[in-house]
Amino acid sequence: MNGTIRMLAGAVLAAAAAATAIPAQAQSFPTRPVRMVVPYPPGGANDIIGRLLAPVMTQELGQNVIVDNRGGGNTLIGSEIVATSAPNGYTLLVVAAGHAVNPALYKKLPYDTARDFVPVALFGDGAYVLVAHPSAGVSNSAELIARAKANPGKVTYASSSTGNLTHLAAELFNSLAGVQMLHVPYKGGGPAMTDLLGGRVQVFFSTVAVARPHLQSGKIRGLGVTTPKRTPALPNVPTIAESGLPGYAVSGWYGAVAPKGTPKAVIDRLHGAVQIALRLPEVRERLLGVGVEAVEMSPAAFGKLIDDDIAKWIKVARPLNISMD
Repeated sequence: MNGTIRMLAGAVLAAAAAATAIPAQAQSFPTRPVRMVVPYPPGGANDIIGRLLAPVMTQELGQNVIVDNRGGGNTLIGSEIVATSAPNGYTLLVVAAGHAVNPALYKKLPYDTARDFVPVALFGDGAYVLVAHPSAGVSNSAELIARAKANPGKVTYASSSTGNLTHLAAELFNSLAGVQMLHVPYKGGGPAMTDLLGGRVQVFFSTVAVARPHLQSGKIRGLGVTTPKRTPALPNVPTIAESGLPGYAVSGWYGAVAPKGTPKAVIDRLHGAVQIALRLPEVRERLLGVGVEAVEMSPAAFGKLIDDDIAKWIKVARPLNISMD
């Protein structure tokens, strides 16, 4: 009997030790540098935002947070590196809204977007802005819809490339408005904006950073921003939903995810460091400089945002046979 009691006591102690191992590990986290993988080359918005937050996170965590650019493969290379990394909080992936678009564009990814990552923190919400050349003769979303309905397939819209958000945002607009504008893809936002400014295309769902100087100079018109509410980066431009297409919403968000299996206590520690960075006025101001509004959101809510976007973009892209394979 005593032997049985000893065995049960040992089992209970072992279970208790296992149960407390992760919190203890998380309590001491981090004990070495944290790597934030940016799946783009240096200089883009993801890279700028990652490098903006890293110094504050470094100070908060007591260990260096290092930005590691792993561009290529439409973000698949850097994303796979993180998906297959140890789930210990020392390797994070800086993601943009395109992270939730890829499942709609690829029949086979080297990872499962929904299952192989866990959300850490949303950084901010980046609006796109629907802009038009003056020759298009429209000043808001309602007028664009009317023009497109009267001229099926003749209103041209630019995109930064096939399959990215500047393309899918327009196709969602087409779907909800019951119109068909003609897609003209480019290799980047710069060339797309150049042709819009030259009047060779009529409209473009541009990033705020690319469009803002030309809006300020009056060379193009802002018809509406894609987010559910107006953005402080362009306070005088209404939302598309309020200017002609109720229910329309596209968010160009940015955030961080970690490999699945990362302990919740570690996620909470990382999430807390990001929130402290996002509350600094200078960080919020610099984010607005690239068209991103800082947003605080729980990891669970961020996870739901990703899941909802995956479902939304599959619904938009699949019927159009948009594929990157």
